[in-house]
Amino acid sequence: MPAPASPDRTTTTTTTLPADLEPRLAEHRRELTGYCYRMLGSAFDAEDAVQETMLRAWRSLDGFEGRSSLRSWLYRIATNVCLTAIETRGRRARPMDLSAAAWEPVEASLAARQPEDTWLEPMVDSRVLPAAGDPADVAVARESIRLAFVAALQHLPPRQRAVLILRDVLRWRAEEVAGLLETTTASVNSALQRARATLAARPDVDLDAATGARGTDLDTGHRELLERYVRAFESYDMDAFVALLAEDVTQNMPPFEMWLQGPRDVVRWMVGPGRACRGSVLVRLDVNGSPAFAQYKPGGAGGALEPWAIHALELRDGRIRRITSFLDTRLFAHFGLPPRQPPR
Repeated sequence: MPAPASPDRTTTTTTTLPADLEPRLAEHRRELTGYCYRMLGSAFDAEDAVQETMLRAWRSLDGFEGRSSLRSWLYRIATNVCLTAIETRGRRARPMDLSAAAWEPVEASLAARQPEDTWLEPMVDSRVLPAAGDPADVAVARESIRLAFVAALQHLPPRQRAVLILRDVLRWRAEEVAGLLETTTASVNSALQRARATLAARPDVDLDAATGARGTDLDTGHRELLERYVRAFESYDMDAFVALLAEDVTQNMPPFEMWLQGPRDVVRWMVGPGRACRGSVLVRLDVNGSPAFAQYKPGGAGGALEPWAIHALELRDGRIRRITSFLDTRLFAHFGLPPRQPPR
């Protein structure tokens, strides 16, 4: 369990640092990235926030008097960085958050789009999930970065968001969170109740799984489904593809506001406006605790395949329930993916 937090006395003073401080700070980078990602809903913003946290820690070491753990002190700094960022940039969203009804699978639907900083972004698992540890704890960490859960967190006021993550996901005690946020334990408990009620009302959020009240088996029966997905997509076999989709499947493609619902409209899109994806290659990834693929599409010089989208899949009962195709090619370099694939 984390130790109680101490006041954050940030200064601009530079001091001589103990030789072991840098590796000690680095030990916390992965978990802080996960925390900032849940708070901000953006891979880029989360890593910027962690970098800012580390810089502030270096600059204000003389304000850290050892009355709390280094971990607690870093979380206090990270929380302040995130709260400031949210005030400046607002919350991230998914296309389904902007319109209640699905769109028509026609090219005209592409006319509506929003800037990149509007949208929830994916996060690759290896940057936020524990590399080892109790399997049950790893499973809870995975559930708490699901796209649906992170999207739901964005609907909470910033301080409620911090309280719920610290209390229910990271298992801090109420008095620890109160110290970090400079408030009372009663206020923390009240904020937690309101946050839980908001998330419980979200139809696609499993609050119990995300906060560890019960575990889930994340892999059983899905390996074959993913293999079939790759075969169907790469061969552009729509009969095989539609057989993989749940009846209520949705597809969305940030930065476009458009989203589609139902196997029929998803396939209509793929053979219509999306037909240029024929001949693509998929490379396996794990993002947001779920299977995903990096899509490389034909169109490069000499027939090379170029980065196009990150497909994050949400699975249920042996079917694909949601396909989110992030059309932000900056993510390829950010996640360490190759800049292109050779011709097929």
